[in-house]
Amino acid sequence: MRRVTTGVIEAPPDRLRSCACTQAQLQSEVFQGWVTRIGERPLRMHRKIWEYCFIAQALHERGMLEPGRRGLGFAVGHEPMPSLFASFGCEIVATDVATEQARKAGWVETDQHADSLEALNRRGLCDPERFRRNVSFRFADMRAIPADLGSYDFVWSSCSLEHLGTMALGKRFVEQSMKHLKPGGVGVHTTEYNLGSNLFTLTRGSTVLFRKRDLREIAARVERLGGHVDLDFTEGDLPFDRVVDKPPYQHEVHLRLRVKAFVATSFGLIVEKASEPASP
Repeated sequence: MRRVTTGVIEAPPDRLRSCACTQAQLQSEVFQGWVTRIGERPLRMHRKIWEYCFIAQALHERGMLEPGRRGLGFAVGHEPMPSLFASFGCEIVATDVATEQARKAGWVETDQHADSLEALNRRGLCDPERFRRNVSFRFADMRAIPADLGSYDFVWSSCSLEHLGTMALGKRFVEQSMKHLKPGGVGVHTTEYNLGSNLFTLTRGSTVLFRKRDLREIAARVERLGGHVDLDFTEGDLPFDRVVDKPPYQHEVHLRLRVKAFVATSFGLIVEKASEPASP
């Protein structure tokens, strides 16, 4: 992928599938183009950076990052996505949990919570005037999505659905978020993925770890609701894929991490909602 003078990033011939974070993907020209665009350090091997690149590329490939497209972000914290998407001309509604609820969960103290519009353009990725025109903010709980949020061309969440208290709530969120997609819309969500076991995992608490079986269940639920998820469980085999960051995390090489008894990484889910049937 090349960065071009217009600021638009070209899509590769093969579109992304729902997959796990790997060194090869993060260091690819495709993802490094997004790394530069969001102001991160080139070739830093961190799964959070991979998540941002994955979400952006998945939406870009599917024609979502265009003027006039409408996007809805969940639990946006201080991530760069609302500002990035607004810079493409998208109209964005960014949401996060109410401040007092976030404080109880510890998100405020760790600077992972947004409580106003001003917090969302910290990196200056979007012209301030365009940002104010294209982005709005409201409180919303992923466990009980307000019905009046409306419908959008795309929705997204970055490493949030595993922090809802139980795995069941995370699975339910993916289903509920589909209700806010227009026909033909796209949802992209990243979450924690258990690399070591398809049997044992963490299913409740502050962080849950999704297994292959759980992601397959989500895909089956999406299919029943008229959507599609194309799963790819390929794991990386390059040197940084074999580095496991252990608590207290150093975050310098952080593609894989130890979470209690398990080794985890990030996994990106791409949910594509079916288009309306063609008129006879």
